[in-house]
Amino acid sequence: MVIKPFVTTYLKKTCNERFILQIKRYVTSHQYSTQIRSERSILYKPNKWEAIIGLEVHAQLNSKTKLFSSSSTSFNEPVNTNVSVIDASFPGTLPQLNAKCIELAVAASLALSGNVQLISSFDRKQYFYPDLPAGYQITQHYAPISLGGKVFLNYLDGLEYETMVRIKQIQLEQDTGKSIHDIVPGMTLIDLNRAGIGLIEIVTEPDMRTPKEAGLTVKKLQSILRAIGSSDGNMEEGSLRCDVNVSVHEHGTPYGTRCEIKNLNSIKFLMAAIDVEIERQINELENGNKIVQETRGFDVKKNKTYRLRTKETATDYRYMPEPDLPPLILNKDYITRISDNLPELPDDLKTRIMKKYGIPLHDVIVLMNETGGIKYFEEAVKNRNPQHVSNWITHELFGRLHARNIKFSQNPVSALQLGSVIDCVDNGDITGKVGKKILEKIISGDSRLASTIIQEEGLRQLNDINELEVICQEVILQNPEQLKSLREGKQTVFAWFVGQVMNKTKGQANPKLVNEILRKLL
Repeated sequence: MVIKPFVTTYLKKTCNERFILQIKRYVTSHQYSTQIRSERSILYKPNKWEAIIGLEVHAQLNSKTKLFSSSSTSFNEPVNTNVSVIDASFPGTLPQLNAKCIELAVAASLALSGNVQLISSFDRKQYFYPDLPAGYQITQHYAPISLGGKVFLNYLDGLEYETMVRIKQIQLEQDTGKSIHDIVPGMTLIDLNRAGIGLIEIVTEPDMRTPKEAGLTVKKLQSILRAIGSSDGNMEEGSLRCDVNVSVHEHGTPYGTRCEIKNLNSIKFLMAAIDVEIERQINELENGNKIVQETRGFDVKKNKTYRLRTKETATDYRYMPEPDLPPLILNKDYITRISDNLPELPDDLKTRIMKKYGIPLHDVIVLMNETGGIKYFEEAVKNRNPQHVSNWITHELFGRLHARNIKFSQNPVSALQLGSVIDCVDNGDITGKVGKKILEKIISGDSRLASTIIQEEGLRQLNDINELEVICQEVILQNPEQLKSLREGKQTVFAWFVGQVMNKTKGQANPKLVNEILRKLL
């Protein structure tokens, strides 16, 4: 078993103090503040009910090994193959803290304007479930690695106004295994490949008021974690999961009783779950019932939440200090080094790309949604029309990769190859239609540049006016009925003639010249 570098020493004194972060929403005038309050008001029976929403986001850290063992974190491996005696909690085993996970957690805290704690410690969260071999989870309840922080939302994120979501804390913890209920009827199967993988839990303050704000907050967290490399944020693979706390109250009254909705694995489902839970709570209260604090699930097919269990409290979990791990001690030089090496954050990146290349916000967001998308764009855009490059990547390339179920991280088209396709189209060597066929070839494994494919396969665009005139005349003479319809005023037939010429030349004719010649002849 590989022993990882240990980054802690024993602490001679304990430290549980929390920093109180005083943050004011940044508004420039009373008028703007009023506008925000109006736009953020919940749309359920306006002027009466308000929703209060908080998030707990669990992000898997981008470490090749688990938080306390040297087992691999690779996804989609055969069940129960990435498991060590530590992950399975065999008696006598001791956890060894993964230094890479510490680094990634500190980077996340700094990117979210959190206060990295020089001293933090681990605790045992006691509960019993088949996919938790030890009967407890190692987490950071009392002294987390980071306190405070904030996420700003504005037009760059698709919000019509500006607001801010405060972060309460970020804590390191280990993941559980996976329970599988739908393979053997009446039985639950356990896969421990995920058990012990390093997570950060990002706990927000209840600062969100609408499902949209909550969805955009998760999306913003996802983009930040991806940008700094702390997590791939892949919700489909379970490396980003969300729990959401929801309550409602009448304006001017204390906050209501909250319910937690567990294990939401897409932003779409998160927003839908919040929406129906708000409606449920309002209906309960208007019918004279009380809201019971409980944990609920979300049924996607029925579009409703359902009760799982009563909500546990800290007492139920019987938190205690983790006796097998000493407190984690960081020094300021370590934190400064990580801070100095943080990459460009999403808001700064969006602003720079729009300003430098003049492409719209929508295109920038689509590029950013794929890990490495912006870097690929900037490699392909050199000495080319930025909008043309953006269109080819976001529409043609992304669309074809998605149709073939190829992740962008496995994109077979180099920036040089895509640039060659774009150059050949823009220079008039080929039509856009032929360019798309060449792109298909490259995705299928052709390693040649577009210019080479055109030369070797005779795909160059037909620009010879005399040759095109002959072809156009042949098409006209062969279709007297369509010619008669056109001369009788049926203008749509003209496009039909253009299509016939393009078909006859197998898409290689210059469409602009074809249009000009046909207009002259007809």
